This record gives sequence, structure tokens and C-alpha cells, in this order.
Amino acid sequence: MKRIVLLLMLLPLLTYAQGGRTHKKQQQPKEPQVRNVIFVVGDGMGVAQVYASVVAQRADNSVFLRFPYSGFSRTYSHNRYTTDSGAGGSALMTGHKVENYHIALGPDGTAYPSILSYAKQHYGKAAGFVVTSSVLDATPASTYAHVTNRKLFDSISMQMAQCDFEVMIGGDLNHFKPENRRDGFAPLDTLQARGYAMAYNTLDLMALKGRRICGLLSPDNPPKAMERGRMLTLGTLKAIETLNVSDNGFVLMVEGSQIDWACHNNDSAYLMDELADFEDMLSAVLDFAKHDGHTLVVVTADHETGGLTLLNGNIATGQSKPSWATGSHSGIMVPVFAFGPGAENFTGIMQNSDFFNKIIRILEK
Repeated sequence: MKRIVLLLMLLPLLTYAQGGRTHKKQQQPKEPQVRNVIFVVGDGMGVAQVYASVVAQRADNSVFLRFPYSGFSRTYSHNRYTTDSGAGGSALMTGHKVENYHIALGPDGTAYPSILSYAKQHYGKAAGFVVTSSVLDATPASTYAHVTNRKLFDSISMQMAQCDFEVMIGGDLNHFKPENRRDGFAPLDTLQARGYAMAYNTLDLMALKGRRICGLLSPDNPPKAMERGRMLTLGTLKAIETLNVSDNGFVLMVEGSQIDWACHNNDSAYLMDELADFEDMLSAVLDFAKHDGHTLVVVTADHETGGLTLLNGNIATGQSKPSWATGSHSGIMVPVFAFGPGAENFTGIMQNSDFFNKIIRILEK
């Protein structure tokens, strides 16, 4: 008994003699702070669409395989089992489920700020978007507009012309000209008066200088991937170049819009072209994020379109045999992928309205 008591009395001295190593906590490496967020949306992109793209790339070359974290998102809207793009985009961007066809506007008329607007106002971050649709389409509109119907393009275009994002890139120049509008207003003049450097094709976009740029790169919706070239990738790189000069970092939304359109048409060849274009853009985004070290990349969809399934195929040749259930949206969950600091927060099954708060919590660390 005396030996035990003596040993207990000597333990503190032994610990001191060893430099206190028995009590010293090993320092954990600090996770890099998130400075930038790139939020990527594949409109209409479900699990089958992603896997078709993975197979098409062959030999495990798909960019989707570079993401270390993945999960699922539930896409139902405030009032429908199957969401439309207005409600789907609004939930992703604002953190609130809204009624179908509404853009960032609650059932009681509350206007919800998007993650781009919120990060700009509260953290001083630069903000912008790049899409392969009209800049007035549902997903880009949900970053800056508030309307009861996603087809109110005159109102949406005026709201875009008055928003304070540094970068806005997509199609639909016609809606910004007074001769094509019922109200006679000229949002294009508003943008120019507010100091935006304007471009009307991809080549001119890449040459733009300045802190505020707007690319309206086609008269109406941009053409399909085979015709528009690398507009999505080059536009995204231009957006990153422009936004990355901000001292406080940036939030960028990028959408592969026409994945959805191909699926509405049940057009498999069109879909595969859009997915290849999407992967090209993702590769550029992940290369930037890896080099930067302080950029979180989150990829998901607003909903699935077409009820696509893959019944057969050939891994060696990169081919899948598609089967379509509908020409409309479906209500199934969609995949989520994440890369960079904070990416571990985007695993499991989440709501489409969870992304806003998850990103805010990460930015606040």
C-alpha cells in the first residue's frame, strides 16, 4: 500500500521531468478558412444523368469522381411534391421552400435574399453568376429577383439591371432592349449607366476589363453546347478572374442550364453534349479551388428531369442505354457533391433549403 501511495505522489514529478508530455495536447492542423464559394447547379441533373456522364468519360476520368464528399437533396417545393425550376432554384439560393413558379418570394409575400446577396451585404463578398440559359431564367433570377411568376421577364430584367452583382453572364439580350418590351423600358441602358462593361459574345467577354461585367451573349437563349463552344467554361473562368480581386472573397453561382432542356426533350445525344460541357466547366472550377485552397465548391441540381434510368450500356465504350419515364420533372432526390474546406458538411440526405444556412455557417467560421 505504501508503494502505491509513493508512486501516486511521484507521478506529477515524473510528468514535470518529462516536460509535461503526458498532459500536452497535440496541436490539430487548422482547417483552411473558406474565402470563396462556387455553387454549381446542373439543372434537371439526377443520379442517372451523373452516372451517364461518368460512364461516358471512361477510365475513371469523370470530374465527378474528384469530389471527396457526396449526398442527396430533397427537392419538393412549398406546395408541390414535384418542384418547378422557380421553386427549386429559390430553395437552393435562399434557404426557403417557396411555391412553384415563385422566385425568391414566400407565400406571404416575403422577399428572401439569395446566398449571393446575403454574402455581399453581410461579408462584403463579390458576387456573380454564369448560366447557359437566359439570365432571366428561373435559377439565375432566384439570385437577384423577387416575383410571383418566373415568366414576368420585364420585371425580372429590371431587377437584374438594378442589382449590385459584379458579374452576370448568360443569354437574352433582346429582353434588355426597349423595342422588345411592353413597358418600353431599357434595362440595357440602366446597366451601362451603372458602369457595367458589356459583351455580346464570348470572344468579347474574355477581353472585358473592369470590376463589373455583364455578358448577354446571345439574342435569346444561348444555343446548344455543340454550337456555343466553351461559353460555360470560359464564362466561369472570366467570372472567377473578375471576382477574385475582391479583398473579401466571392460567391459565384454557375448553372449548366440546358441539361434540363435536353431531358425535357428526352434527347439523349443533346444530354450527353451538355454533360460533357458541364464536366469541362467543373474541371476548371476544381483546378482553381485546389490551387486556391480557400474555395468551397458545392454541386447539386434543382430537380431531376425526364425520369431517366439507365437499363444497359457498355463501360468500355462509354455508352449507356437511356430510358425516359416523362418529359417533365420528377420528384426524386438529386445528388450533391462537395470539394474544398467545409465540404464535409454536405453529406447525407438534406433539404434543398439547407444549402443557404450550411454555407452561411461555414463563412462565419
